[in-house]
Amino acid sequence: QVQLVESGGGLVQSGGSLSLSCVASGINFSGYRMCWYRQAPGKQRELVAGISSGGSAEYADSVKGRFAISRSNAKNTLYLQMNSLKPEATAVYYCYVEDRLWRDYWGQGTQVTVSS
Repeated sequence: QVQLVESGGGLVQSGGSLSLSCVASGINFSGYRMCWYRQAPGKQRELVAGISSGGSAEYADSVKGRFAISRSNAKNTLYLQMNSLKPEATAVYYCYVEDRLWRDYWGQGTQVTVSS
């Protein structure tokens, strides 16, 4: 059974930083592309960043240069370092993985709130 557990969200002032973590279990973590998504109130869930099994990262244009996704295969953990945060980054952030049978798995989400 795949489980994804996020942590690290909270309240931060505009311009501040937060670091999110996602611990995965029930999956061969090192073999999968992992992603961070976010969903703001009244908006659709959107891709923030993804990282391949080999460590290649991709980002939404809105976060390029300010967010960094990384992974520790030894710890089965996905990270998202968020710097220079803006109020529009306020959202619930989710960890995501799709398995070999195209099944989607989501974490429970962690709230990030950026005050202006």
